[in-house]
Amino acid sequence: MNTGVTERVARFRDQYWERGEPGRETPPALVAALYQLWLVGLLLKLIGSSWDVAWHFKWLRDELAPPHLINTLGTVIVVGLTLFHTYTGYGADKTALRLMQAGTGVFLVALPIDLINHRINGLDITSWSGSHALLYLGTAIMLAGAIRGWVKLYPAGRWRVPGLAALWFFFLENIWFPNQHQEYGVLEIASWDRGDPYAEPILLQFAADQIGRPVDRESIVQFSLPIPDWVYPVWGLVAAALVLVFARRTLGMRWAATAVAGGYVAYRCLIWPLLAGADFPLSAVPLFLVLVGFAVDAAHLGRVPAPVAAILGAAAVTGLGYGGIRAQQALDAAPPILYPSAAVTFVVLAALWLLADRVKVGKTPAPSLVSA
Repeated sequence: MNTGVTERVARFRDQYWERGEPGRETPPALVAALYQLWLVGLLLKLIGSSWDVAWHFKWLRDELAPPHLINTLGTVIVVGLTLFHTYTGYGADKTALRLMQAGTGVFLVALPIDLINHRINGLDITSWSGSHALLYLGTAIMLAGAIRGWVKLYPAGRWRVPGLAALWFFFLENIWFPNQHQEYGVLEIASWDRGDPYAEPILLQFAADQIGRPVDRESIVQFSLPIPDWVYPVWGLVAAALVLVFARRTLGMRWAATAVAGGYVAYRCLIWPLLAGADFPLSAVPLFLVLVGFAVDAAHLGRVPAPVAAILGAAAVTGLGYGGIRAQQALDAAPPILYPSAAVTFVVLAALWLLADRVKVGKTPAPSLVSA
């Protein structure tokens, strides 16, 4: 290791590596450094997971695949930060720390469960398995801790608002992640129909063997779209809208939800040609999420009572969401959906939005950068 790096690590250890209680006074520079490392770790997890979805629509699972290694590096950084917060008490109050610890714990427990699941059952051909759900849940909880820590402690300055928006971007990506199975699946079927399937023959054969069929269109559909058509819009629109509601309120910016949703859509558009250039499978991109963000922001602009705003907002999200999916189906590509499920989406989202109105969240106190 470079001597200068070694000396800096030693100085950092001597200055900060000491036992302390959560919420202890933390130098602003240390808070900034810790949470910037959170962003680095989460970015690596994002890159790894994005590549991982495309990887598993092309080849059989491989624990040492490059996407897993990148994701693992990001996980190591996040776990290391959680251990630092835990031991020193720096950079997190008790609530933020408990969320970080709980999320990291759930994630680490889910990893061996997922490996065992694959060893016993072979290829897991859906993002919606129980072990995967634990991974998403653990990530969501640890992200909630990082968001709380950022809101409470990150020093005012030019990075405070963009960094918090980035954390909400990561949160949105995490809850939307399972829906990518359908977004890749619909184009996997299209690739089969045009006679040039994305997936390698060994993967198609493995998936067909699991359901006891030859490699034919029916086995490809079962591999690509193994869950009911109502799941994609109900889960996606309800979960995404609630994340964007909280993002709008903590950021305090007029078009915060639209910006976070637009950032996620822009990211998906950016990696699309990169994956294509590397000869990986492609996915439908949920462009309609920008409309969902717009609906959430619009619901916060009026002066109507909060319950009315929640109901109108849920109606707008449902209408624009289902309408946006239908438009994408007609103009480009989007997963098949069950349109009568719109009633369920509206009722569930309205109820949870009303419940979210009872949760008090802190806004980022940077008045020079934020408009109400």
